[in-house]
Amino acid sequence: MDKKVTPLMQQYNKIKEKHPDALLLFRVGDFYETFHEDAIKASNILGIILTKRGAGSNSETKLAGFPHHSLNTYLHKLVKAGERVAICEQLEDPKQTKKIVKRGVTELITPGVALNDGILDQKSNNFLASVFNVKKKYGVSFFDISTGELLISEGSLDYVKNLISNYDAKEILVCKKNKSDFIKNFGYQKSVFYLDDWVFGKDFSLEKIKSHFNVNSLKGFGINEDNIGVLTCGSILYYLDETQHKQLSHITKIQQIIDDSYVWMDQFTVSNLELLQSNSKEGKSLIDVIDYTSTSMGARKLKRWLIHPLIDLDELNFRHNTIEEILKTQNLLLNLETELKSFSDLERIMAKVVTYKISPRELVQLKLSLLKINPIKDLIAKLNSCKNLTKIETSISDCKHIIEILEKTLNDDAPVIIKKGNVIKENFNAELDQLRSLSN
Repeated sequence: MDKKVTPLMQQYNKIKEKHPDALLLFRVGDFYETFHEDAIKASNILGIILTKRGAGSNSETKLAGFPHHSLNTYLHKLVKAGERVAICEQLEDPKQTKKIVKRGVTELITPGVALNDGILDQKSNNFLASVFNVKKKYGVSFFDISTGELLISEGSLDYVKNLISNYDAKEILVCKKNKSDFIKNFGYQKSVFYLDDWVFGKDFSLEKIKSHFNVNSLKGFGINEDNIGVLTCGSILYYLDETQHKQLSHITKIQQIIDDSYVWMDQFTVSNLELLQSNSKEGKSLIDVIDYTSTSMGARKLKRWLIHPLIDLDELNFRHNTIEEILKTQNLLLNLETELKSFSDLERIMAKVVTYKISPRELVQLKLSLLKINPIKDLIAKLNSCKNLTKIETSISDCKHIIEILEKTLNDDAPVIIKKGNVIKENFNAELDQLRSLSN
């Protein structure tokens, strides 16, 4: 006897067919529900109750769910377990329709593509990587959607393996035709997603990159179009589009990782020197010992410097001379630290702004941080004898126009959730003021 499938489950099945590799969180009223195999996974990972609908009948369905307001509590657990999570929302008000509510996937969150604070480590990048090889030459790209950093490189198998390890890629994109080679050479990786071969085509990749940056050539980035890394870069942009991440204006450049610019260390050297992780449970790594950075942005930068020690003497001298000048004036150093410690993570806040994931309260935090720019510039300007610092100071924008907009618009006590109201100041918009008076 055929199973009787309800209209709701028919809708679920159609959406699930489009995202077979993702765990689908299906919004039903005030809950996110999971069904079938997804329900079993969700129950095991989240420790929530697995139930059955229509138990004992031909249409028996396993399900597990949680309240919609608990999404941030559970989402990071699913992603950290290696799951790709598709969030399916109700796209219309149930009260306004007599038919089944229209639903659709609004976001696909993966281990390598995440903006949720519960998933991200403040002091570490969250890189999505892509690997492609032509015979024995490999291309690789890294992208962190939470900061907008996009990097490419090419080289030998060992070189790319070391980059994947040192950059601690959370998810790796691989061409389907290279699947067996990838498993043979890279071994088991927690989160790998295989893409169709055509995604790594040269013409397609170049079109993706040039379209995003609105350029006719990659020469402005110092990149040769025959660089195999270009193919992996294009695949990342494609993947972001496929996972419903279409607002990416914070990706403003491509940086090359050039191996002869740094002291090269393989993954075993990094591990044996305990640069990023200690080899004992109670021990400390080098980064743990030397990280006195005042901001999350600084911590991520320091980690990058540690795995890429410079060879360029001019750049080394620039860093050392600048630090030496700051250390000569302890009062200046202490004042700078004070200002920076209350500075928000601008890289990640701006990523949320351009991807429309920002909360009203985070916009207030953005304003408060931008207000600190001029005091910081003034402190740096006091060391006018140091040309390096003068160069840094003049390169920093005061963001005056952005501050003015935020000052005029936002209430200082704006909430985390926009639906709670009290976001926009009175007298900013006459129509809004009128609507508020009517509601009161």
